[in-house]
Amino acid sequence: MEFAETKKTLFEMLEELNERLGKITADIRHTDTPLEHDFAEQATQAENDEVIDYLGNATVNEIEMIKKAIARIDRGEYGLCEACGEPINPERLKVLPYSTLCIKCANQAGC
Repeated sequence: MEFAETKKTLFEMLEELNERLGKITADIRHTDTPLEHDFAEQATQAENDEVIDYLGNATVNEIEMIKKAIARIDRGEYGLCEACGEPINPERLKVLPYSTLCIKCANQAGC
């Protein structure tokens, strides 16, 4: 099967996520605004940093999954469930193009 359009979509997603990660990294480093002098404001900033850090980690994970999906396309393994080897439903791949499991195996794995 040919997955050129899917690969293009994955690269677009990757570009968007890399931009988002850059913004998240800048926010965490406070490159635009320094830390507040007020202790209460610093506590609020710290809480915000935790949320931003979580979003950054989620973005990094999604980037890795996309890179792996692109590699599976290149190897001719894309669209096959990594657990059972059966084809992944094309509708599932449209929604989650970096999916590695068919819906049955994903349910069994608790994903």
